[in-house]
Amino acid sequence: MDFKDYYRILGVPDTADEKEIKASYRKLARKYHPDVSKERDAENRFKELGEAYEVLKDPEKRARYDQLRRLGAQQPDGGFRPPPGWQSAGGFYEGSFSGDDARQFSDFFESVFGRARTARGGFAHEGGARGVRMRGEDIHHTISLFLEEAYRGCERQIRLLVPEIDETGAVSRREKTLNIKIPPGVTPGQRIRLAGQGGPGIGGAAAGDLFLEVQLAPHPYFSVDGRNILLTLPVASWEAALGATVEVPTLGGKVKLKIPRGSSSGDRLRIKGKGLAGKPAGDQLVVLEVVLPQQHSAAAESLYRQIAAQESAFNPRAAWED
Repeated sequence: MDFKDYYRILGVPDTADEKEIKASYRKLARKYHPDVSKERDAENRFKELGEAYEVLKDPEKRARYDQLRRLGAQQPDGGFRPPPGWQSAGGFYEGSFSGDDARQFSDFFESVFGRARTARGGFAHEGGARGVRMRGEDIHHTISLFLEEAYRGCERQIRLLVPEIDETGAVSRREKTLNIKIPPGVTPGQRIRLAGQGGPGIGGAAAGDLFLEVQLAPHPYFSVDGRNILLTLPVASWEAALGATVEVPTLGGKVKLKIPRGSSSGDRLRIKGKGLAGKPAGDQLVVLEVVLPQQHSAAAESLYRQIAAQESAFNPRAAWED
């Protein structure tokens, strides 16, 4: 008789807690469920998973099994040899599957724990395939938007492949078309949940959900920081020096912005509420960039020389000097 390494079967360490054990069982049971799996030997793997989960989910059975492992019941050749004086639990425990799904556990299980009694007086296998209800798979899909669409919200039609189980239990993929509504103010990386639009459930269980992850296409002059919109605004040297009121683009249309007298490149101005919608809404942050004409007229150059003479005490690199 072979020793059953239930931890290896479920793919968890022997220190795994109840949550880890349950999560691993659900994942593997979905993969090897005979109704949907195309894996080789899926039915036997599914039975093994059910048996392993039956033991490791139950604190009393798990403690008894762990004691066997500590006492060296697993032989180097993979066989099972009960330690001296070991007694089987014997008797029966109450299983949760009907007689229609009754299958015996492995000889190893029965030698340690006895067999499961069903409601009809037979013996049942906890992993009986037809008795499983399992929620459908969640599907993740990326949706790319223009920044203007994220700002205003929009309606989009998407096509994606979803798993489908036919009458024979075979799994295939079919194309599904959905008309979806994107709310105003979505941000990069945000996930939009569409309940029940994922994979179908097993055994009449609920379908999974569809999660749309938002990506934003690059914009010619705007960028995004959370809910704030960033814009680099070129200003002329005289606008920065003297102050000015200029038109500035926002996602909601152009607005007038006052450039303070004596501004410099890198200064930030804030336009409240002109970012992405939310609670609170974001702002538009305007970063000033002072630019000069590539060529000056002779008169302009003369004026610069006059300015240089008048402002000779000003040293823009004074902070670098010791």
